[in-house]
Amino acid sequence: MFLALRDLRFARGRFALMGTVVGLIAVLAVLLTGLANGLVNDNVSGLRSLPATHLAFQPGVDGNLFSRSTVDPALAQQWAKVPGVRAATPYGNTLTHAKEERSGKDVDVAVFGVEPGSFMAPEPLTGDPLGSREDGVLISRKLVDEGLKIGDTLVVERSEVRLPIIGTIGDVSYGHVAVAYAPLKTWQRIYYGLPGEPPQEAFKVATAIALDGEPGAGGPKAEVLSREESYGQSPGYSAEQATMQMIQFFLYVISMFVVGAFFVVWTVQRKDEIALVRALGGSAGYLVRDALAQVLVVLVAATAVGTAVGAGMIALLRRVAPGMPIAWAPGPIVTAMALLVVLGVLGALAALRRITSVDPLLALGGNR
Repeated sequence: MFLALRDLRFARGRFALMGTVVGLIAVLAVLLTGLANGLVNDNVSGLRSLPATHLAFQPGVDGNLFSRSTVDPALAQQWAKVPGVRAATPYGNTLTHAKEERSGKDVDVAVFGVEPGSFMAPEPLTGDPLGSREDGVLISRKLVDEGLKIGDTLVVERSEVRLPIIGTIGDVSYGHVAVAYAPLKTWQRIYYGLPGEPPQEAFKVATAIALDGEPGAGGPKAEVLSREESYGQSPGYSAEQATMQMIQFFLYVISMFVVGAFFVVWTVQRKDEIALVRALGGSAGYLVRDALAQVLVVLVAATAVGTAVGAGMIALLRRVAPGMPIAWAPGPIVTAMALLVVLGVLGALAALRRITSVDPLLALGGNR
């Protein structure tokens, strides 16, 4: 690495500029990765927190299963007898709008309807368990951050169902809306009931049957998805992920061409030096290894600094803008940084052909 280190000291201004560009790309990659992870959490953290392993939806429904599927809650008894299923219970899911009764505060809520006492009923972090009070709900900490508290009452629009807040759960959301757990009968009134009236018998349904276990053959006809597969049925989930992946892809491609262009120009500028090393007996392999070492030093150092700056910016944004959907995700961020380094090296490979093709006669005053 003698030549690599010598060049880094000799042209430190140019390499510092290149390192700054790579570092800024790394900062942007960290922020995009944090934003992508934050959007996933804000969209499907409510589904991620479900203790169910699978969800059995209405068969024959094309897409948007959470908003289109309706199943008979009694099917849970049949599913519970299917080999591999340890437990089964009906589950309701809907997005709605409500107001806090006393203050008139408007809130959007994703209501999850479950049977109190079932494996799907969450344990409250504070307050009383689900079912301890008629129509009582457990709200996400996200709603607590918006000013709601135990003892408040939400009034759902259209159905006018009153939902007393009896407890809180973790910070979970669905479709970028805070989750509230309600008894399944209350959810049916919210979704299907008329103001002041319970839902008619025909409307006593659920969105899906939640399953705990690996369902085998012989179950009722249904569209069975694993919990992870059901994320794609969340509003906007697939489109958001495709958009973020496209932005990240172009960022990586741009970084590869930027690094490649820099090292090609740098190689052209030191062509005479390379020719002299070749004339003195230096092999092409030695020069290639030296050039790759130089690339790695610049990329790894700049990426490490950019990652640290990006992590600091994520922490700052979470403090000054707590509502912003951005989260620190070590695994995806390390993967993104490794991709930046690898693609940067691939981009720099374009310079290697120029290194191996330099004529040693140039150092002896040959034709240029």
